[in-house]
Order: sequence, then structure tokens, then C-alpha cells
Amino acid sequence: MKYRITHSTLYHYSQPVGLCQNEARLQPRNVAYQRCEHSHFDINPKPLDLRERTDFFGNRVAYFAIQQAHTQLVVTAISDVTVLPKPNRPEQFSAISWEQVQTWLRETPLSGSGQQAEFSPELFEARQYVLDSPMIPISPDVAQYAQASFVPNRPLVEVVHNLMGRIFNDFTYDPSFTTIATPLADVLKFRRGVCQDFAHLGIACLRAYGLAARYISGYVETLPEPGKARLVGADASHAWFSVYIPDTGWLDFDPTNNTMPLEQHITLAWGRDFADVTPLKGIAFGGGQHTLTVSVDVLRLD
Repeated sequence: MKYRITHSTLYHYSQPVGLCQNEARLQPRNVAYQRCEHSHFDINPKPLDLRERTDFFGNRVAYFAIQQAHTQLVVTAISDVTVLPKPNRPEQFSAISWEQVQTWLRETPLSGSGQQAEFSPELFEARQYVLDSPMIPISPDVAQYAQASFVPNRPLVEVVHNLMGRIFNDFTYDPSFTTIATPLADVLKFRRGVCQDFAHLGIACLRAYGLAARYISGYVETLPEPGKARLVGADASHAWFSVYIPDTGWLDFDPTNNTMPLEQHITLAWGRDFADVTPLKGIAFGGGQHTLTVSVDVLRLD
């Protein structure tokens, strides 16, 4: 499946901004089932400095600075992405139990013994996603909510499927309830939130039982209702989570839609939580009050 993704962010300031410096994580990753064929930025005013790097998690990060006075900033990222089919039948996944994975992550040495010992980057990467992170603190309440899914000797894939379904059924999608800064404890207490919150909750539940889970930011193709025209720019950023299973790799789960992401999900970046993958952030000198408008369009090309 081929897509063209147009993600546009508009800042309007009440007073001129004399200088701003920004980081954008708006260029899709190249991963096993996804190729970013082309990606570029259209930034107005034109930045004096624009360069790209790769962050600790392997995400593409564009840095840019604008040193002329402006009252409006428009940042548009346009990317062409090919998403390949993924396996989604349970029998294709490992039957390893969640207890076995927990033990493997906790007790397996990072390297073997003897002169031929080799460092295990796979295990090293997975272990960092077992720990608490700034936006996902582990609490007794989270562990208690997750407990119903962690049946003894249950395959980890079945545990996560069950957990995903419970979050989908127990929580109400409510964009008016949370903000980026809403604590996970409030989401759990009031059973409301958005995709970011549900991804954080799923990750917290898995980490509470010593498992590795990471936050995925991206996009999902939305189709119009039958007989209605497709609305350009009406899509939105999306979020889900991924769990690590030895000998299988990372498997994605979308609790907002109660599904395993396939060809309609486009991966943008990943990290420990939302703070690691914020699409656009920066510092502006001046500006007074500002308004923010975001438009996302996911267009199927084939």
C-alpha cells in the first residue's frame, strides 16, 4: 500500500517572534514492513538553518532555526511511504508465555561467557523499555487493572490481545477530557482519553509485569463513510504500542481501534513514551500568545 502523508502545523502569534529553534519528528521510519520513499519539508518563513540527525531511538529528527521576525510559522512535512503486508494470524506468533518472557528479560545476561562471547543488542534494546519513563510511571493501580489479563502460563500474545480488548471496551474515546500533560492516573480513574492515553496505559500494564513495551507515533488511514467524499486534511496523528517477544520481535497493538496494525498504519517514530517522539517542539523568543492548528492528510496513492 502506498501513501502520501501531508502533515501541516500552523502557529499564529499575537506578537512577532524574533528567533525560534525547533525539532521535528515528522519523517516516517524505514522498518521491516515500511519504506519511506521520499520526504521533505516546506517551512515558511524559510529557515536559515535546516539539518537532519538520528536520535537515540533511531528516529529521524529535523532541526531548523528561523532568525527573522514573524507572526506566523507554517511547517509542512510531505512523505511518500510504502507499507507492506504484515503477518496477523495468531499461529504465526510465538507461543511463549508471559512468565517466560519476563524471566528472559530479567535474567538473561547481555553477553555470553568465554572468549567468543557476543554482546546482545536485541536484549539491550528491549530492556530499556521495561523501565518507567517520564510519562508512564508504574503504580499499584495500573498493575491491578492489568492483572486480569495476566493469566498464569498464558502466551504473551494472548495476554496483549486480551489487554488491548479490555482497554478498548473499558475506556471512552474523549478528545475533550485529556491534554498532552494529563497524568496516566487520571486516565485510569475516569476511564477516558485518546490514543496517546490508551497507548500509555497499555505500555504501563506490560511494564508493571516486567515486559518490554514501547510507544509508537504515526498515522492511520481513515476511510469516508459510503457515499461521502473524502475530506482532505481531516486525518490526525495516531499512537499505539508495541511489545517485544523473543525470537519473534516487536508486535504492534492499537488499543484505540482494538486491532493489530497492518497496512493502514504508518509508523513515524518510537520511544519510551510520547515525550520521546513529540512531532514538533521548540523554543520561540517573543510571540506573546499563540494559536496552533494541525492538519493531517493520509492519501492512498494506488
